Amino acid sequence: MYVSNVASEGGVKVIVVGGGLAGCEAAWQLARRGHRVELREQKPLQRTPAQQTDRLAELVCSNSLRGAAITNAVGLLKEELRRMGSLILACADESKVPAGGALAVDRERFATAVETAIEKHPNITRVSAIVTRIPDEGERPCILATGPLTGDELASQLEEACGGRLAYYDAIAPIVSHDSLDLTKIFAASRWDKGTEAGDSRTAEARGVEVPEGGDRAYLNAPMNKDEYNAFVDAVLASEKVVPRAFEDVRYFEGCLPIEVMAERGRETLRHGPMKPVGLTDPRTGRWPYAVVQLRQEDEACTAHNLVGFQTRMAWGEQSRVLRMIPGLENAEFLRMGSVHRNTFVDAPKVLDGAMQLRSRPGVFLAGQVTGVEGYVESTAGGLLCALMLAQRLAGKPISAPPPTTALGALHGHLARTPEGKHGFQPSNVTWALFAPADADRDARGKKIPKATRYEQMAQRALSALEEWKQQAL
Repeated sequence: MYVSNVASEGGVKVIVVGGGLAGCEAAWQLARRGHRVELREQKPLQRTPAQQTDRLAELVCSNSLRGAAITNAVGLLKEELRRMGSLILACADESKVPAGGALAVDRERFATAVETAIEKHPNITRVSAIVTRIPDEGERPCILATGPLTGDELASQLEEACGGRLAYYDAIAPIVSHDSLDLTKIFAASRWDKGTEAGDSRTAEARGVEVPEGGDRAYLNAPMNKDEYNAFVDAVLASEKVVPRAFEDVRYFEGCLPIEVMAERGRETLRHGPMKPVGLTDPRTGRWPYAVVQLRQEDEACTAHNLVGFQTRMAWGEQSRVLRMIPGLENAEFLRMGSVHRNTFVDAPKVLDGAMQLRSRPGVFLAGQVTGVEGYVESTAGGLLCALMLAQRLAGKPISAPPPTTALGALHGHLARTPEGKHGFQPSNVTWALFAPADADRDARGKKIPKATRYEQMAQRALSALEEWKQQAL
């Protein structure tokens, strides 16, 4: 068994493949718990097309780790990582630069700090190697943290190990906060009123809108008249788009096209695709709208909604402007923006177990973006989670993930939860929609608790739960 890979100096030897944020964090967490880590990184022998330096933990896109306040889901995740002794967050805090309400870093100082810490740790050995295969049983346990541009040969092996469940690009639709919607302009219905004899009383009472029981999911519908639809199509066509990088070779599938690609095919294409009004009767008019945007409930507490079929390459600023043209979304708060980009990731709910181990390859664990998380902080969290649960296993302790009320637990739950819908599992940033529902969204008098107050309460609940989990599980 892979647990027999015991280092002569003590502890268990673990191979970590990939020197990005997830790999460095995983190596650090295992090393500080007494395990010997061999960190295999292809630099300086080879770089991916996105990389420009030979440093570990290179930030290839933005230098921002996003919002800092704990009333922001990613801000809470960063605070939890700090409390768990994260190397990446410690180095980020050490190299931060002014960025208003966000945590941004000096890239060079940040990468230098991470690399120095890794190379000075007595339990970590860095090896320059181009890894083209999944390590054999004699080299396990191992963690693959190879990121969104995993090399073709290794990706091919990973695809085989996953039974073909490996994707090479993301097609992500935006998510909006429920509280930011104007419900006077939106109606609830499932197409052709399937299964809508009674309202979902939980959702209606808790969220202020009657949502019919349309099977396992119900929809909110934002109707458009002809003029509104044509203006929207014009705005989509004229918007600034994110240009694919030369190395991405993004593949569009007919069943999952960006909305701007559909708009370019003809003015009526969107109205016969994701904006199809067929079978949706607006109760205020008794007729089908000219076009409609459907919003699917994203979480059990109905705090967020996914814009169905609205994957897009519009620039983020343009998404905010154009999508707020949709009736009822004029003041929408976007919890996640849409995107389509190159990204190698697995169908985590199907191929990984609760410890982030490949079901088909005992002793092979995955961490970071390859598991289906988005963003620097989320990748770091993935590395930490994977390492902590592997450390639990190696210490003979029960495998225990953080509670779902925490940001770390919410992210872990995302990787374990099988979604519904034809597009299946998709990568995600951490959002409040991934968390266990708030204890309450109304006070003792029945008055709605302000969103900022509710998020503050959820954050404090999370930090308390994290501390309790640390005492019991680690």
